[in-house]
Amino acid sequence: MSVELWTILIVGLSFALYIYIGWQSRVKDTKDFFVAGQGIPSIANGAATAADWMSAASFISMAGLISTLGYDGSIYLMGWTGGYVLLALLLAPYLRKFGKYTVPDFVGDRYESNIARVVAVIAAIFVSLTYVAGQMRGVGIVFSRFLQVDINTGVGIGIIIVGFFAILGGMKGITWTQAAQYCILILAYLIPAIAIAFILTGNPFPQLAFTFSDVADKLNLIQTDLGFAEYTKPFANKTMLDVLFITIALMVGTAGLPHVIVRFYTVKNVRAARFSAGWALLFIAILYTTAPAVSMFARYNLIDSLHNRTIEEVRQLDWANKWEKTKLLVFEDKNNDGKLQLTPNKDTNEIDIDKDIIVLSTPEVAKLAPWVVALVAAGGLAAALSTASGLLLVISSSVAHDLYYRIFDETASEEKRVFVGRVVIGFGLVIAGYFGVNPPGFVSQVVAFAFGLAAASFFPVIVLGIFDKRTNSQGAIAGMLSGLIFTSFYIIGVKFMGMTPWFFGVSAEGIGTLGMIINFIFTLTVSRLTPPPSAKIQALVEDLRTPNLEES
Repeated sequence: MSVELWTILIVGLSFALYIYIGWQSRVKDTKDFFVAGQGIPSIANGAATAADWMSAASFISMAGLISTLGYDGSIYLMGWTGGYVLLALLLAPYLRKFGKYTVPDFVGDRYESNIARVVAVIAAIFVSLTYVAGQMRGVGIVFSRFLQVDINTGVGIGIIIVGFFAILGGMKGITWTQAAQYCILILAYLIPAIAIAFILTGNPFPQLAFTFSDVADKLNLIQTDLGFAEYTKPFANKTMLDVLFITIALMVGTAGLPHVIVRFYTVKNVRAARFSAGWALLFIAILYTTAPAVSMFARYNLIDSLHNRTIEEVRQLDWANKWEKTKLLVFEDKNNDGKLQLTPNKDTNEIDIDKDIIVLSTPEVAKLAPWVVALVAAGGLAAALSTASGLLLVISSSVAHDLYYRIFDETASEEKRVFVGRVVIGFGLVIAGYFGVNPPGFVSQVVAFAFGLAAASFFPVIVLGIFDKRTNSQGAIAGMLSGLIFTSFYIIGVKFMGMTPWFFGVSAEGIGTLGMIINFIFTLTVSRLTPPPSAKIQALVEDLRTPNLEES
């Protein structure tokens, strides 16, 4: 069978599985809808957390960035994995012990302020919408290539599937669907990685093949011959300061992501949350230790397949021909010498490869079986849809629970709150679809913006809310607003309004670190200049940090 038929079969079966799980997990009350009844087993929640966290950016785009940036691309590995460790060890147990559904709920109750709650809701929606834009772009890319439909149609299909199990099953349906999606995406990532590692090095373990083979040395020579920096040379594409700022922004942004934090409320108790975090870290590590090998092998194979070939030769490659139709792979013989040249200079480069297609095209470039190529497409969709569903539920809970129920109508019935949550998911799907059709950047870039916004808005007020009983509502509000406004201004100015990165050349992806520092300064300063929190809140913070021996 052709790649397209295999894709229809495997993607169709996976979507049928998601729909079945969503139907079986349909819910009626708010506890099931927002936190899955707090009855998910630790290992299942760990898999769901891994799928929720490893979005299209991790599956589709991260290896492509590392493949393009070489050593400097490791910022995404260090930032995202380090951030998860930070979240699991520093924040998750305390947030779970606090016992609230959402991050805005924690902020509102910890700081005894509905204004702080509203600011947190705005930040959660802003972060989630930015993040979901990257997921919808990933869905559109997969469908446009493997089902040979336009991106609009592909995004529409994805929205229908996500909407079904998110609206019907809420967090319960999403959690069990994400556990299944993790199984699919990790198989889709490992199978081609193992096959390509064995083809190139004779070693079937990608991590060992990456470390102990001569592929890196060969690639370094090829890169320098073409005018690029060595693949393994540090700070060749980014300054040391920018690398530091991006890594920190990704790390603390991970620890402040509302759709990941809420996963620790779906288990029974604090002990289960700790075990869930451990399982998730293991499941995440499987993909993240494989990504550097996939990146290097993909770069090596792409250069070997495309550089110094004629356009006619390249277009005879079925995979290149089909990716060219998506306009994510572009060929242009600029010097009319009959050969295509890959160079670091935009004026002379004749092969333009979108970073988001590198992982998806790798199995075809390596001439693996069509079913493997189709499995990778299903994995990419699983990664994008799992995270999109989690983000949509954050938007839903932020509006339905934190605004509608906690501020406007505390007498609202269970059925009414669930109905409002489902309506909000519908609106969120429409906005997500728009961003899928009109994305503001490539997947990992857009996701990095979301991490920067989370770092600048949530991380300081969560950390200080747990560890500093003197921090009050005035400080939290000032910190969140200052961090979010500054970071948003810098990102929008640099990426969409032509503003030069004026802070020592730090990119928009890394400016969230400065936004976080500004947030900390404003929060601590304003808190010290205004009255302290009530004695009740100070006692609550003290108790929050006291271990519960029955659950430890």
